Amino acid sequence: MSEKKPSVLEGFKAFLLRGNVIDLAVAVVIGAAFTNIVNAVVKGMINPLVGAFGTKDLDAYSSCLKAPCDPGPDGEMQGIQIMWGSVLGVTLQFLITAAVVYFLMVLPMSKYLARRVAAQKAKEGVQETLEVTELEVLKEIRDSLVAQRGPGDNLVAQRGSGAAGSGGASSTSGTPGGDEGR
Repeated sequence: MSEKKPSVLEGFKAFLLRGNVIDLAVAVVIGAAFTNIVNAVVKGMINPLVGAFGTKDLDAYSSCLKAPCDPGPDGEMQGIQIMWGSVLGVTLQFLITAAVVYFLMVLPMSKYLARRVAAQKAKEGVQETLEVTELEVLKEIRDSLVAQRGPGDNLVAQRGSGAAGSGGASSTSGTPGGDEGR
């Protein structure tokens, strides 16, 4: 009656080998590589464009909350300095990075996926149409076979007697198509 409890190492192994953990690890590595691409686009293309209207380095902008905001004789800053330029710079970089990611990656990928879904739905619609058409063709074949058998044999076909030999013997006798083989 004693149940074997999995060991801690077996549980850890099962955790590591689950697909979710591996997918997460791949996503982190790809995300880090993608971050380098986005940062290169922001620093190489976007920041120079922003710098054309002002300065590329916003860290120099600050305000003094309590004077004097000058370095003292020991090199430490006297007073209280608010570094709002660095906050503004990081905020702008975030917004620019988000815009680059959205317009260059997310938007095209979502349009691509929407086209794939639409194509898949169209393909499924064509498949359903083909299945319906195939069913209609089979019904027409059945109806023409029933019409060839004659009026007495229709009752046997409609009753669905289930006997494979009973319908075959009656269908060859007295039908226009049944005498062709003789």
